[in-house]
Amino acid sequence: MLKVLGVGGSPRQGGNSDILLKHILKGAGSAGATTEEVHLRDYQFQSCIGCEKCRKAEQCIGLQDDMQLIYPKIIEAKGLALISPTHNYNVTALMKAFIDRLYCFYNFSNDRPRRWSSRLAGQGRKAIVASIGEQPDEESGTGFTLDAMRLPIEALDYELIGELPVLGIFDRQAIKEQQQLLEKAEQLGNQLASQLERT
Repeated sequence: MLKVLGVGGSPRQGGNSDILLKHILKGAGSAGATTEEVHLRDYQFQSCIGCEKCRKAEQCIGLQDDMQLIYPKIIEAKGLALISPTHNYNVTALMKAFIDRLYCFYNFSNDRPRRWSSRLAGQGRKAIVASIGEQPDEESGTGFTLDAMRLPIEALDYELIGELPVLGIFDRQAIKEQQQLLEKAEQLGNQLASQLERT
């Protein structure tokens, strides 16, 4: 079964990030994938506390919060779409906390320096990342936002299919007026689902 999980890091409901995510998932659905939206603002969870208990347990047991509801969705979906508005040149605090909580998917050796691998590796996982920034140029508009999502998921062995920087948009739901951009988002979602291995 093909499944694409869309994870939104915006604290603002019904805004540009939510609209963009819906179009990405619409595109994935048109390619035959089952899709699901997760908006991190709807979940009560905290950032990683560095307890390292997951190294032995191979799952996060140091914190019992709503991330325990999200982990099964991540495991089930081979496709992943991450989207975050740009806050202070970076992802939102919600998205950063979510990404840090993916630490439990790593395996570590006992030598020094410790070697690591991903327990999600070799499964044909693929992803896209998208960000929205108010300023019209990429450096100030999205800053490190795309890198902050792309690098961690690539380390977990997701193949990045594409990324979508959206620049010069801030007003609530202003992205609705950007039809070409929304079509591009749907195409990217379609491409993501189309490249997933059918299992």
